[in-house]
Amino acid sequence: MICPRCGDEHIELMATSPVAGVWTVHQCQRCLYTWRSTEPLRRISREHYPQAFRMTQQDIDNAPEVPTVPPLISDNGR
Repeated sequence: MICPRCGDEHIELMATSPVAGVWTVHQCQRCLYTWRSTEPLRRISREHYPQAFRMTQQDIDNAPEVPTVPPLISDNGR
């Protein structure tokens, strides 16, 4: 199995369906793309993944950081 987005082979199994064999969720450890096995080929197959959305190592290295989610504001004063 290779990542549809970056072509890397280091894919981790993240989850399986509660009913055995229905679906699995995988994540690429290089670009962090995550997909469910039941999605259309354009989302799960490198061959069918849109060229415009593919990533190279340079794209990954230059991607902006994703900001952390700030803590919730307490509404105890209401």
